Amino acid sequence: MKHALYCGLALAGLAPLTAFAQSSSPDVVPATDTTRALIAESDPFLWLEEVDGEQALDWVKEQNADTARRLESNPLFDELYAQAKATLNSDSRLPAIDQKGEWLYNYWRDAEHPRGVYRRTSLEEFAKDAPAWETVIDVDALSAEEGHQWVFRGMDCLPKHPEHCFVRLSPGGGDAVVIREFDSVTKTWLDEGFYLPEAKGSMGWIDADTVFVATDFGPGSMTDSGYPRIVKRWQRGTPLDSAEVIHEGAQGSVAVSASRRRSAGGDVDLVREGTSFWTAAWSQLDDSGKHPLELPPTATIAGVFQGRLVIELKEHWDRKGTVYPQGAVLVADTGALRGGDGEIDVMITPDETTVVESVATMDEAVLVTVLDNVRGKIFRFVPGPEGGWTREQIAFPDDGSLQVVTKDDESGNFFARFESFTTPPTLYHVASGEKLPQDVKAQDPSFDGSRYETKQYFATSADGTKVPYFVVLAQGMKLDGKNPTHIFSYGGFRNALKPSYSGSYEALYGAYGKLWLDRGGVFVLANIRGGGEFGPAWHAAALKENRERAFEDFEAIAEDLAARKITSPQHLGIEGRSNGGLLVGATMTRHPELYGAVICGVPLLDMKRYHLLLAGASWMAEYGDPDVKEEWAYISQYSPYQNLRQGVDYPATFFYTSTRDDRVHPGHARKMAAKMESFGQEVWYYENLEGGHGGSSTNDQLAYRLALAYTHLWTQLR
Repeated sequence: MKHALYCGLALAGLAPLTAFAQSSSPDVVPATDTTRALIAESDPFLWLEEVDGEQALDWVKEQNADTARRLESNPLFDELYAQAKATLNSDSRLPAIDQKGEWLYNYWRDAEHPRGVYRRTSLEEFAKDAPAWETVIDVDALSAEEGHQWVFRGMDCLPKHPEHCFVRLSPGGGDAVVIREFDSVTKTWLDEGFYLPEAKGSMGWIDADTVFVATDFGPGSMTDSGYPRIVKRWQRGTPLDSAEVIHEGAQGSVAVSASRRRSAGGDVDLVREGTSFWTAAWSQLDDSGKHPLELPPTATIAGVFQGRLVIELKEHWDRKGTVYPQGAVLVADTGALRGGDGEIDVMITPDETTVVESVATMDEAVLVTVLDNVRGKIFRFVPGPEGGWTREQIAFPDDGSLQVVTKDDESGNFFARFESFTTPPTLYHVASGEKLPQDVKAQDPSFDGSRYETKQYFATSADGTKVPYFVVLAQGMKLDGKNPTHIFSYGGFRNALKPSYSGSYEALYGAYGKLWLDRGGVFVLANIRGGGEFGPAWHAAALKENRERAFEDFEAIAEDLAARKITSPQHLGIEGRSNGGLLVGATMTRHPELYGAVICGVPLLDMKRYHLLLAGASWMAEYGDPDVKEEWAYISQYSPYQNLRQGVDYPATFFYTSTRDDRVHPGHARKMAAKMESFGQEVWYYENLEGGHGGSSTNDQLAYRLALAYTHLWTQLR
């Protein structure tokens, strides 16, 4: 759920533990006939949890056919589908780049390459209007050759050794991946190289012949959350079984991993045991063994700068009489954290409106991206001549989102992307020591942004907290309460929702330009508590027993939109995916009168059993443990599946999920849809047979789902 939970997927939903990808169990129903019968008495739809069960898949196919019949028959569907495909396959899309040595790499999907090509070009060539790209891996051709529907999940190479790379491939788009060694110079697979079969695990380079590996080593090697609890050091040419165990975590922890963090001042080998989703124990490995590091359990290590650890604090840290504030970024000598000599310096501290979003280290500088009232800024930090740090802001445009896309550690040069709701993504290059970025490429507009304006409002939640939200609407739009309005939100796992252009990258908020704004709709992005828009405290405010604050924030925004006459309940549609699916499921059962339509994607909905399904146990630090009476007492107040009531008029709901989602179990959406149907509610259901937690593996699959969803909204909200 970070880089979080990057839910996206970029933020595409419940953030994965980014170092891992785990295998799923196709049948999570309790094993004995007796326990099956007992649970089935209170849950008649339990059989839908059997992912590949014949009866369950027959139900899915019937639902898909019925949804297609009802929505595809609407003349609007074909228009929306064509517009979504054109947006997602546009040749002008800004390529997401990753610099490896002298090459810029990019994973590209279009109509000709539905599963994508991993390609590269030189820095000089990339500066041209139409750069020539060299194909490194053709995923469509590989899928056809090997008889698998591969989904590309990235390539990691040993620095300065492009002949040694790991490629991660997912069969069907889930988090579980196969890891294979690849020579990016000759563009060939190493048949005798490092290899890991499908699992949720990780592998990272130490040197050309040694790796850290955490995977499913057999019975007892995985945590209750389904991630590795053992990490080993593995030498090339030796059996995996003989690899040296360097750390063994607890069964109840979430996951373990190890990595070599490289820097100009010396590399540091680290072991991390995630004791819960939000806490971890860190250790340093060196020739003398493994040494625990004195850090708060919620702290994260963002990188290594000149041999020193760069640490992000998620809570106040009182250390030997010095209090380091929540949200600060520290730079520490490893000796100081091992009980010996060394210094700890403060690089940056947050204020009321500004929080640190991300940190990137280079040989001579540290880049810090911050959110200031949910608007992005990037600062470059370098060591001061007399100690401390010198900070300078890079002069990017304001009122949008910023992301450091890729960097060259040695030169200090980097690329960053800027975008807003109405400004297409633009890629900038920043030279070392320079404050003025140079724009390199910009995506062609997918709609006319000059017709629209963006406003930020604040709604007052039930406890008096001011909660921000963005509204994108046509200039001069009549505010009469009749405008079809689409709210997207998330509210969990410290994920910050930022201004994002329609159809950029994974279309997290959908291709809302052509499909929604240009047809007269209003788009709203809600920055409710539980997210990371205002730092760790904003997230912590909606944890566990306080979860309902996220729902109250969302409901306050819905009411504020009506009070401003931007829209009204019968014209208001809400959407959330993953944890956001839980959000819209909970608020529609709490206050169905506030909404006219719902889109609920790859959701958590049965909070009584979520911790038993796939990776659910890893999220108990976010929601609580339903097996603990006191914790179920508050979870039960909002769990959507348990709170559905016969005779209540719920908003018309469109569910979507994926059979191959091995993070959030498709049984959540299946059971909720079936239960609502049994109550006579209006339900549309779509389950893609592949796609993982993102819900789709190709642009065409994504365009189809977007067309279904927007057809649903337009049908219900006019």
